[in-house]
Amino acid sequence: MRLYLDAPDLDAVAAVLLGSGAGRANALALGYRNHLVERGLAPATINRRLAAVRSLVKLARVLGLVNWTLEVHGLPAEAYRDTRGPGIDGVARLLVAIRRQGGARAIRNEAIVRLLADLALRRGEVAALDVADYDASGALGVVGKGRRQARQLTVPASTQAAIEAWLEARGPHDGPLFVCLDPARRGRRLSGRAIHRLIRRAGERAELGVVRPHGLRHAAITAGLDGTGGDVRSVRRFSRHQSIQTLLLYDDAREDLAGRVAGLVAGQLDAHLAGQERHEGASSVHPPSPRLRADWPVHSGRTRVRPVVSKSRLAKRDQARCRYDLDGCSP
Repeated sequence: MRLYLDAPDLDAVAAVLLGSGAGRANALALGYRNHLVERGLAPATINRRLAAVRSLVKLARVLGLVNWTLEVHGLPAEAYRDTRGPGIDGVARLLVAIRRQGGARAIRNEAIVRLLADLALRRGEVAALDVADYDASGALGVVGKGRRQARQLTVPASTQAAIEAWLEARGPHDGPLFVCLDPARRGRRLSGRAIHRLIRRAGERAELGVVRPHGLRHAAITAGLDGTGGDVRSVRRFSRHQSIQTLLLYDDAREDLAGRVAGLVAGQLDAHLAGQERHEGASSVHPPSPRLRADWPVHSGRTRVRPVVSKSRLAKRDQARCRYDLDGCSP
């Protein structure tokens, strides 16, 4: 919202928003939402940004700075429309492309991909890791989304080997587990945005198209459902989703349950249709439409035209009036 209001910093944004009054503040929020829509951002992204603005006003109301709230709601959003990710084969191609890069950067990036794919970590969880969170015995303390305490996760042997290789290249000193290697920011914590960029670039080198860190998590969860035969409860412990309903969306996308049901319904309809045709002796092939005379006027759309029919012909048909439609015949 800072860029939308052309404000120098977030304090100026808060001053403008909270000092405007209820009507003006809601108008600003509505205009901000429309601005994000015009930029073509996803509904989920727009809703997150609006939620941040509403949280600011809510906090100001709790502190007694304002006595109103924002009434501008978010956009309808469908979460997890594509939960498949690049797949396990795509992750393997991603690792091959990273190894070809060589050097300490490749070792670091491989360890990051291993954590994203093998443990289904989120990029923010990977960026927040410290060296102290890793235990050489094969455990990793991860502070999950919406959590305050770390949860100990078991690290597979291949993932552990990738982390050990990175620690050897990085050095054993304390601090962030994954750090920048650029000369200007060397030794600083690698941000979630930087992880997003390196995964995207690796995906381009592997010719996988657009690959995101969360796509590797999707691939891991889908592979877990495949490997366990759809054991949702076990995979939920692996993915650390708070709601099992979210995980069911992955299971539906994995097996295309909606598509299977659609096929069953279509098959039943076809069977009943065939039975009706046999019962009535009707052919499944539609009878050909009557031929139109060359001198009949032709119109576009669904406009009906009246054919030119002689009186003798009408008499032979008992003065029946026939009207033809461009899509067929309607007596």
